[in-house]
Amino acid sequence: MRVDFTKGLNQKFSLSHSISMGATEIPSQSAEILKVPTATYEFGANYLDPKLMLIGRVMTDGRVIARGRCELTENLSLKANAQLTSEEHMSQGIANFDYKGRDYRVLFQLGNGGLVAANYIQSVTPNLSLGGEIFWAGQHHKSGLGYGARYSTDKMVATGQIASTGLVALGYVQKVSEKVSLASDLMYNYMSREATASFGYDYMLRQSRLRGKIDSDGRISTFLEERLNMGLNFILSAEIDHKKKDYKFGFGLTVGE
Repeated sequence: MRVDFTKGLNQKFSLSHSISMGATEIPSQSAEILKVPTATYEFGANYLDPKLMLIGRVMTDGRVIARGRCELTENLSLKANAQLTSEEHMSQGIANFDYKGRDYRVLFQLGNGGLVAANYIQSVTPNLSLGGEIFWAGQHHKSGLGYGARYSTDKMVATGQIASTGLVALGYVQKVSEKVSLASDLMYNYMSREATASFGYDYMLRQSRLRGKIDSDGRISTFLEERLNMGLNFILSAEIDHKKKDYKFGFGLTVGE
């Protein structure tokens, strides 16, 4: 069970409260899933401005989470994420510098553990974009190089990615009509010889939205959101994992603007 409450103090600043109660899955050597009952409270503060966004969260389990985004210029923005925790080696922080050109985009990333990464994507034609990335994780002495491509029209989007770490990823989204979209993806690691695939759908109705997905691991999930009245939404979700014999079901209400 989860309860979220957000109170706006003015147009830019708001406070939030969240209470979560349920079971947390923990790793197990057997095929059965071990679940431990947990309950947490989360207090948050949000500052939202067109050129500056600041979000902070404090939780009863000792975690402190902070996120920020600042538009330095019309083309250059800075994003930062940090998480502090009492667990050893679990605290992390990362900063992104994102520059958008007329027909290209450059992303430079710095993180704890000696992480340094750079991404570049270039529009070759109005429909086709090509790009590449490189990273170095100094703490683990690992590096990687990857290439990607994206082709899009008014009715479809196709993407592909290959990396020196062994990852090959393909994705495809087709807009069947104004209300229906279908999607599929395939991920393959040629080093471990492992592959996963999934198929999803998105169906827009007059006052509701239905989304679902099924993957090659035997997981089936669906999510329904229906607008009952002005400022009142009903949410229904379910997930079945046939392989792990794990079943989840949930419902909720969203009240407010």
